[in-house]
Amino acid sequence: MIDRRRFLTTSLLGAGGFALPTLLSAQDVANPDAPIEDVPPPFDFTPKLVRLDNPMPPGEIHVVPDVYSLYWTLPNGEALRYYVGVGRDALYISGTFNIGAKKEWPSWTPTKDMIEREPDHYAKYADGMPGGPDNPLGARALYLFQPEVGDTFLRIHGTNKPDTIRTDVSNGCARLVNDQAIDLYDRVPIGTTVYLYEKGLLPRAT
Repeated sequence: MIDRRRFLTTSLLGAGGFALPTLLSAQDVANPDAPIEDVPPPFDFTPKLVRLDNPMPPGEIHVVPDVYSLYWTLPNGEALRYYVGVGRDALYISGTFNIGAKKEWPSWTPTKDMIEREPDHYAKYADGMPGGPDNPLGARALYLFQPEVGDTFLRIHGTNKPDTIRTDVSNGCARLVNDQAIDLYDRVPIGTTVYLYEKGLLPRAT
């Protein structure tokens, strides 16, 4: 029997044929002289239009955890860069996925593993939590699937806790502030390919 976590972890980006540092070689279109790795002012997580030195196919999501960035690739070698929170080190999973479902104000149920790890925190939600402003998935959620697995229980979703952006905070999901989750959600169709890169490929953003 295939172990779900082991399978997901071994489906890595190396086979994709592109190098991570090349993906990150980009310029802010509005301010070309600004270093792309500049930390935004507190709570300013507005997506930035960037131009990639090595263009990627449009209509893909690339999540680079070391710099807490999600790229939505556009035509003409450009991309929108969103700031995200990512999974804690032991829980982060890299790999190639596709968007298998999209939901507005989604309900949420903790996984069995989450309840076993932190029963005091999660057991009370074992029967699920309806969507709404206090739901951990926020205003929008994109559900990550793999053909051999189906729903991986990984999400790209919103949050009403901006202080968790640019941190290693979640049980494996990538999170954006709610207004940016709505913005991304409206752009991304079902079937979109999502690349979650390994950690430790770049110096950590501070």
